[in-house]
Amino acid sequence: MLFTDVQDAVRADKVLKKAGYSVKLVAPPPKLRKGCDLALEINLVEQPGIERLLEKTDVAYVNVAPIETGTAELLEIVKVTDFGNWMMVKAGNMKLAFDKRSGVIVNTSGGGCPDIPHFHSELVGMLLTQAPRPVDMGFTLCALMLDLALEECLTLYQGGKQS
Repeated sequence: MLFTDVQDAVRADKVLKKAGYSVKLVAPPPKLRKGCDLALEINLVEQPGIERLLEKTDVAYVNVAPIETGTAELLEIVKVTDFGNWMMVKAGNMKLAFDKRSGVIVNTSGGGCPDIPHFHSELVGMLLTQAPRPVDMGFTLCALMLDLALEECLTLYQGGKQS
């Protein structure tokens, strides 16, 4: 499902997850982008219900573009790198690194949004489990990506499997 701006993609993700749909924020292949670097991966069987819900909640999307096998694959947003004592999670262009033993955030970096210095000052030195959510502090693509990185870091720190 393609969007023209980040805010619509984020709203759609929240609305659909709250309604029980299994959706995932992804990066669409460049040739399918309609202005936004985010898309929602949906189950096409659920498309009619998803479209009704988004219309009912006034969430705008451009269209649904099925991905044909072998042509254009969706790009994974989240990548994990293990540095021994530290783990770094990259979501889009944002990175968050934490100490694997203590769960303390040791660094944030990346992106190009004006709220990045604020995120860095709020997060570095915090425990993952007590850190404020970037999506509650900002409204940019960087906030969303850093929030996805924080979510993945929490999962990894708490012994979960990498998504």
